[in-house]
Amino acid sequence: MDYDIRDIALAAQGKRRIIWAQQHMPVLSQLSAEFASERSFAGKRIAAALHITTETAALLMALRAGGAEVALCASNPLSTRDDVCAALVEEGISVYAFYGEDLETYGRHIECALACDPHLVMDDGADLIVALHQKPSRGSTVAAIEETTTGVVRARALAEQKLLRFPVVAVNDAPTKHYFDNRYGTGQNTIDGILRATNTLLAGATLVAAGYGWCGRGVAARARGMGARVIVCEVNATRALEAVMDGFQVLPMLQAAEQGDIFVTVTGMADVIRNEHFQRMKDGAILANSGHFNVEIDIATLADIASERSQIREHLEEYRLPDGRKLYLLAQGRLVGQVAAEASPAAIMDLSFADQALCTRYLLQEYEHLTPDVHDVPAEIDERVAALKLRALGIELDSLNEQQQAYSRSWQSGTVA
Repeated sequence: MDYDIRDIALAAQGKRRIIWAQQHMPVLSQLSAEFASERSFAGKRIAAALHITTETAALLMALRAGGAEVALCASNPLSTRDDVCAALVEEGISVYAFYGEDLETYGRHIECALACDPHLVMDDGADLIVALHQKPSRGSTVAAIEETTTGVVRARALAEQKLLRFPVVAVNDAPTKHYFDNRYGTGQNTIDGILRATNTLLAGATLVAAGYGWCGRGVAARARGMGARVIVCEVNATRALEAVMDGFQVLPMLQAAEQGDIFVTVTGMADVIRNEHFQRMKDGAILANSGHFNVEIDIATLADIASERSQIREHLEEYRLPDGRKLYLLAQGRLVGQVAAEASPAAIMDLSFADQALCTRYLLQEYEHLTPDVHDVPAEIDERVAALKLRALGIELDSLNEQQQAYSRSWQSGTVA
């Protein structure tokens, strides 16, 4: 088995941490047993580009239990846990990743993962999907799964240009993903990453959240819960209105730049914070990104206008401007919750990765009936994941009796009988 990791001797440490995560992922554990019994993925090759965390390991081990041959690379150079890589290699998974790899190595590792000629790719940012579309042939690949907002945007761009060669299921858009992982998971890990990197006090600070999608909602809510004053910046009128009705102040970034102590971008768009904003910021302002790619803060311009740069703490870099002001960039502008913290909690990723696992089986069974487009997660998969999670939490639901079921199907009942 081929692999390229930091140190195989870290496997025992990684295994202990994976077991801890699995204890908090009851839905995925149940699906793993189901896959093993059915041999759901026997003879299938899966290439994955994901954040390599303990929770990700639980997903890949579930696929492996079902008989899949799995090749894994990173979806971010700074979110890889080297001990997890080692543990996965010992589980029979080909891993091509190590923490802090440069971009040349990152690209080479993508090609290593695709060298298995996968039947399905599991993506976090669409790097595998795009790499396959830069080749003259898709090889054996018949379908893909995408878990992030950024990756779904890229896949839809391919589809709109009639270039997409196979069906892609947007796991990111499933209610059991974006309602929970994006809102509660990203909300928590973003704040966690900021606090670990800076040890700053949120209470009384002004936090500017750029973007009020599901991730932005989570960041804003968690920050307010810790006593911060929150300003939201948006380009979408409906989301901005929702932020107002949720009790947040909404301002253009040019105005918010003068007021913020901490800035968090979570939009999926490039250059959200740029030179005109840097010029208005307070001395000591902190800049963090929680979008998938490190493009939301214009780091190149920040470096150009800085007269001096220095590393203050791990994941905290100081940029001193010619006028004496200092701005602080976290995690090199990459996903702060993945880089400076430990990503989303296992209990949250249990939902998202259960979606991914079930969609993998669905796609490998049904790809011939799907067009080369971006598809939603089937409603029955989403409902099953939610039901399994509730059952694992010991929570029971009401059910409709026969009379209520009949009423729901009737058109005769109303104000006038």
